[in-house]
Amino acid sequence: MRAMVLTASGRRLEPQERPDPEPGPRQVRVKIGACGVCRTDLHVLDGELPDIRYPIIPGHEIVGRIDALGQDVAGLQIGDRVGIPWLGHTCGTCRFCKSGMENLCDHPLFTGYTRDGGYATHTVADERYALPLGEDGDDVAIAPRLCAGLIGWRSLVMAGDAERLGIYGFGAAGHIVAQVARWQGRTVYAFTRSGDAAAQSLASELGAHWVGASTELPPEPLDAAIIYAPVGELVPAALRAVRKGGRVVCAGIHMSDIPSFPYSLLWEERQLVSVANLTRRDGVDFLKVAAQAKIETRTTVFPLSEANEALARLREGRLVGAAVLRP
Repeated sequence: MRAMVLTASGRRLEPQERPDPEPGPRQVRVKIGACGVCRTDLHVLDGELPDIRYPIIPGHEIVGRIDALGQDVAGLQIGDRVGIPWLGHTCGTCRFCKSGMENLCDHPLFTGYTRDGGYATHTVADERYALPLGEDGDDVAIAPRLCAGLIGWRSLVMAGDAERLGIYGFGAAGHIVAQVARWQGRTVYAFTRSGDAAAQSLASELGAHWVGASTELPPEPLDAAIIYAPVGELVPAALRAVRKGGRVVCAGIHMSDIPSFPYSLLWEERQLVSVANLTRRDGVDFLKVAAQAKIETRTTVFPLSEANEALARLREGRLVGAAVLRP
């Protein structure tokens, strides 16, 4: 197989030829049709997440078809189209797995972080975390839903029944969640980097009621806000923007340090919560909603060999929507 491999923190990905991986018990091998490029991949490249074991193949928004089965696989067949998300394996025995909180498993594996991911032509996945996709939709359009969509959906659920919803960071996750929120009848307020005309234009096109810079206050208080940009300074900004009893949801796996802020921003029963990973139920629920809401993902396609360019454009804010690699 061909793969783009990270050999050490801070380095460019290296193209490598490797033998096709063999699936173990209760695993499937997937021939990859598309893999989304996620901001979390940048955190892996930059060594900002703990316990990275090099070399590693990044990528966790994978769409492909099963082309080999390991022992004891049940419910999946060769040729099935599946999606492989960030959470790639859980122990099934810890207190969190047993209580329906597998996203907080004590012994997880993460696709493209602690196990090889989708910047390749093939990968191996735990059968439990190979989500059946059916035949509707294009691989490229679906790929960003496997993280930007799923984490976006989980964060939207955690925002509760907020009617006025703020979205800080209008990239891959933001532009998907905005469409779901509008479909649900919510009013969307989009916050972008100052001067990011492309993101602001997309937000307006997708029905945002108000679009402005992340440093601005919205014209009326928000019921809830979701932060997708990994910028700690946005936390007090979002707390200023929500009403009494409002909620701020931090949706990233990594964020720069949150600066100190006066207690008055949190007082009056405002809440600050975080989202960690996802569950298989999130996948089932969101993929159903995405079909019902007719979600459209805006993508820029790169060949696998140009993964470094895709990551550079993501880092520099030169993408509208999501980048997707095609082997």
